[in-house]
Amino acid sequence: MVSLASSQTLEICKDVAGIAGNIFAFGLFLSPIPTFRRVIRNQSTEQFSGLPYYSNVYGLLNYLICAWYGTPLISPDNLLVTTVNSVGAVFQLAYIVLFVMSIEKEKKFRMLGWILTVFGLFSIIVIGSLLIVDLQLRRIIMGSLSCASLISMFASPLFIINLVIRTRSVEFMPFYLSLSTFLMSASFFLYGTFSFDPFIYVPNGIGTVLGVVQLLLFAYYRNSSRGDFTEGFIVSY
Repeated sequence: MVSLASSQTLEICKDVAGIAGNIFAFGLFLSPIPTFRRVIRNQSTEQFSGLPYYSNVYGLLNYLICAWYGTPLISPDNLLVTTVNSVGAVFQLAYIVLFVMSIEKEKKFRMLGWILTVFGLFSIIVIGSLLIVDLQLRRIIMGSLSCASLISMFASPLFIINLVIRTRSVEFMPFYLSLSTFLMSASFFLYGTFSFDPFIYVPNGIGTVLGVVQLLLFAYYRNSSRGDFTEGFIVSY
C-alpha cells in the first residue's frame, strides 16, 4: 500500500515537472520572435549573423531526435518529452523558413539543402531504430543519441558564457532567456529524476548548472552592460 502511494506520488511529481517544463520552454521558443519580426519587416537579415540560423537547423535535428525518444515506440510514458520537442521543432522550422525567405538566392539553396539533410538523417534514425527488435536495446541506443545531441546543444550557452566573461557585459545574454533556460532545464531534470531516466536528467542537469551560471553572470555583469540583445538561441528539452 505504501509502495503504491509512493509510486503514485512520484508519477504526479513527474507530470507536474513535465508540464512546468513545457510551459517554461515557450519562453525559449518565443525568444527569437523580436529578431524575426524585424527581419520580416525589413525583408532583410541585415547585420544578423547566419550562425544562429545554422544553429537552428542543427537544433531542429536535435528536437526531432528528442521528440522521437519520447514516443511510446522508444520509451514508455514520456509523451511530455515528445510534446515539448515537437513544438520546439515546429518553431525551429518556422524560424528557418522565415530566414530562408529573406536571404540571397544562392544561400537559399544551401539552407534548403541543410533542411533536407536534417530530415534525411532523421528518417534514417527512425527507420534504423525501428529495425532494432529488442525494445530495451532500442531505448538505450535512442536514449544515448538524444542525450548526446542535447548535450552538444549546450555549445551555444557555453559560447555566450565565454562572450559575457570576455566582454564583461550581458548584452548578448538576455535575462529572460537565461531564466527560461534555467527553469526549463531544472523542470526536466526533476522530470527525469522522478522517472529514473538518466537520458533525461543527465543532460538537463548539465543545462540546469549552465542556467545557474548564466544567471550568476547576469547578476555580476548587468551594471556594465550596454543594452539587451534580442537574438537568442533556443534549445531542446
